[in-house]
Amino acid sequence: MQNKKIHQGRNIKRFREMLGIKQEALTFDLGEDWNQKKISLLEQKETIEDPLLKRISEVLKIPVEAFQNFDEEEAVNVIANTFGDHSVGYQKNDNPIFNPIEQVLKLHEEKNCAVRKNAERKR
Repeated sequence: MQNKKIHQGRNIKRFREMLGIKQEALTFDLGEDWNQKKISLLEQKETIEDPLLKRISEVLKIPVEAFQNFDEEEAVNVIANTFGDHSVGYQKNDNPIFNPIEQVLKLHEEKNCAVRKNAERKR
């Protein structure tokens, strides 16, 4: 099996977009050394330095491992093999009662609220 390299910059972009965060907002959270063009270039890099990846992880509140391990092609294959018409042992659900992305965003917002409340208590 071919050892495929994970594109960390593209993963940062995917997660940032799933969270509805614009590049400009990310620059604000990363500090004055950052601008939209620098974020755009970062998202094109295949490998990101660990300290920077950790900082972005803290800002987006997503584990570093998500940027390091997410492989879109693999995820698509799992979904296709699990929910495709040719699958065995799984029932296709054409009318899901929840949207997984909405659930992730809801959990993200709950986590942000808890962090804000905790910060307010410390003041």
